[in-house]
Amino acid sequence: MLRYTLTRAALLLVGLIVASVLIFLSLRVLPGDVAQLIAGTQGTPAQVAAIRESLGLDRPLPLQYLEWMGGVLRGDLGTSLVTGSSVGAELAQKAQVSIPLGIMALIIAVVFSVPLGVLSAVRRGRGDGTALSVGSQALAAVPVVWAGMMLVVVFAVWLGWLPAQGFPRDGWADPAAAFRSLVLPALTIGIVEGAMLMRFVRSATLQAIGQDYVRTAAAKGLTRNTALIRHGLPNVALSVITVLGLQVAGIVVGAVVIEQLFTLPGIGRMLVADVGARDLPKVQGELLLLTGFVLVVGFAVDLLHRALDPRQRETS
Repeated sequence: MLRYTLTRAALLLVGLIVASVLIFLSLRVLPGDVAQLIAGTQGTPAQVAAIRESLGLDRPLPLQYLEWMGGVLRGDLGTSLVTGSSVGAELAQKAQVSIPLGIMALIIAVVFSVPLGVLSAVRRGRGDGTALSVGSQALAAVPVVWAGMMLVVVFAVWLGWLPAQGFPRDGWADPAAAFRSLVLPALTIGIVEGAMLMRFVRSATLQAIGQDYVRTAAAKGLTRNTALIRHGLPNVALSVITVLGLQVAGIVVGAVVIEQLFTLPGIGRMLVADVGARDLPKVQGELLLLTGFVLVVGFAVDLLHRALDPRQRETS
């Protein structure tokens, strides 16, 4: 297990390095000049050149990359070119919205998709099982923006139960108001991602039902459902854990869109604004943080899967 952990940690480090290089280079090919943007339309070529020199944009790209990564290793993600504030401090502030949103969306996705996916498989061929299967297919095909708009119409406009947009100015100083403002965005992401997870849970459960060990347990006197719960669902859970690690990336992408739709002051909304402003240090920090989070989740899922699956432990 130790050897496997060290191997996965080395791959994680390589993945982070490759991701940082790609992020850095991709931002340098974007159209526009940051120095010209700061100087404004009235800026002279001499002023633009001076700004480029002061920001270090005239240095060779390898040197710029090494300086950026040196700061990252020290815990310094740089300074915003637009606001002049610390990138790390702004990310920490926006994360107070984005992290709870992602956690709530993941919980919603798991809570409704796992039991309904199992039920859909167990009731296959019956009316309720067919309805659940068709419903999950339909929800999985729904664009996240459209789903958010429909939820706003129902719960904010018609029923008036939840706020349609925004986040409390004081943040989590009022936990109830902050929580209510995240319910609809989290439901939007959770339902769409949960529908896709439900399809996988149904498929994995159907596969487990057909396994010899489940049929043998049923032949020894257990009911089919009891045999499935005792012997089939643990294997289904291992598969679900793996897929959940992949779905974290979908939740991150969905959060970027949903924060725009619901005007939430999170990392996703800040990222879109910073790309438009060509604020390279902030965009670099935001993308590196999001990419690193997804890679770390994948690393944790691999270790958890290895720890829970006795077949893999035997080969370690």
